[in-house]
Parts: sequence; structure tokens; C-alpha cells
Amino acid sequence: MWEFVQKHAGDGVEIIILAICIYQIYRAFRATRGAQILVGLGAILVVLTLIAGIFHFEVINWLITRAAALLAFALLVIFQPELRNALAKLGSSRLFSFSSTRRVAFLERFTDAVIALSKKRIGALFAIQRSISLKTHLESGVVLDAQFSPELATSVFFPKTPLHDGGMIIADDRVAGAGCVFPVSQRELTDRSLGLRHRAGLGLAEESDAVVVIVSEETGSISICVDGAFHRNLSEKLFREKLSQIFLPSDEPDETEPDQKLDREDPVAPARDRNLVSD
Repeated sequence: MWEFVQKHAGDGVEIIILAICIYQIYRAFRATRGAQILVGLGAILVVLTLIAGIFHFEVINWLITRAAALLAFALLVIFQPELRNALAKLGSSRLFSFSSTRRVAFLERFTDAVIALSKKRIGALFAIQRSISLKTHLESGVVLDAQFSPELATSVFFPKTPLHDGGMIIADDRVAGAGCVFPVSQRELTDRSLGLRHRAGLGLAEESDAVVVIVSEETGSISICVDGAFHRNLSEKLFREKLSQIFLPSDEPDETEPDQKLDREDPVAPARDRNLVSD
């Protein structure tokens, strides 16, 4: 028995490593258009391999073997956005770059601004930069350098103003730009009524570690997109709590809402908001 364990221990470790890799690939590509392509290619290869093995089709076996290298290259091209996102997150550190005191003060101003916009039903799209730079998206809008304030946010997103379309990028508690264009998520969502503003927020959260906050103009609801997850229809209490969980260390309690846990997280939750970025 011991000899058998020694002989096949490496096989068990190999199986565990492969299982972990396959699971991580599944987590990275699920609910994306790339996942459908991957499933389709996998099904075709399995069927062809079975048919070739059962009926001893040498030509099909030869084609499958020769096509393996081309298929690997094709997968790199097909899944380029997902691979870029995964590598960017792998090489990033989730540290907020300014001090704890400034951080808390900024979160207070920011939550007050978002809640005020929500009560007035003024649509808004914010992206708070963390370790992954948003410079590429910043160049698509108007570059600013101003301290964030509720009054500034209301002025930017007030309907019919020049910069109310697009998103506002915040870096180091300062407004870096407004009117910025964010990538629209290609995730297949069950609810087709999800608006372009929310899809843009989810798309940016999928491509970076930014925290994206969306205010619905139609309903005034508040949503957060972070790490590819979608937290929708947050109350004021849950919104403050979620930001504290993201930006404040666990040993640094939030004085606004202590000892509370967010109980809503739905990466593909049904949507009832039909807002667009340009609405």
C-alpha cells in the first residue's frame, strides 16, 4: 500500500494542480462571450477525438495533432481581453495610495455626493482608481485636476452640461477627468434592459481594479461594480458600508456603519434600469 502511494503520489498532485487551473480558467471566462467560444471549440475537439479513436480515422487524428499549435495561437487572440485583465490584476497591489485620514475624509465627501445625486435623480458614473492606472480611459475625456466635492459632482453630472455624458475618474481623492468613455461589458446578461451606463461601469470593473459607482437617473438607485461583481440597488446604509469594506482596512473600523455586513452581491443580477451613458 505504501509503495503504491509513493509511486502515484505525483499523479495525485498533478491532478489537483490541473483541477485548480481548470477551475480558475472557468472562473475567469464564465459569463463572457469567450466562454461560449471555448465551450464550442472544446465540444468539437472532444467529438472529433472520440470519432477518430472509435473508427480509427487516421486523417482526422493527423489534422487534430497538427492543428493544436494553431489552436493555441488562436485562443491567445480570442481571449486577449480576458488574459490582459487577468495579468493586470495579477501584477497589481490593492493599496489605496493616500493616507488613512484623507481616505476617510474622501469617502465621507464621496458618499454624501452620491447620495445627493441619488435623491435628485441625477445620473452619474464614477470610477475610483486603485492600483491599475486608468490613464487610457482618462485620455478619452476632459483632463481635470480638482479636489472632489459634492458640488463639483453635481455640476459635472447635471443634465445638459458639457461633461455629464461619460464617467468621472477619481485618483488620489482628486478628480482626474470627466466625460470619459469606459469599455462596455461583453458579458452575457439575462436582463436585456440593463442600460449602457451600467454596462460601461461593469466593463471597466472587469478590465481593471477600479471601483465604479453608478447612479441611475431614472430611479435614483445606487450600484457598485468592483472586481467584475455587480452590487445593485444599494440603500444609503449599504452603500456606505460597501465602500468602507473596500477602502478601509479591517482593523480600521468605519465610524459611520460599524460591524455591518453587505448581504447583496449579484454579478449578473437582473436589472430594471434602462439608463444609457448619454441619457
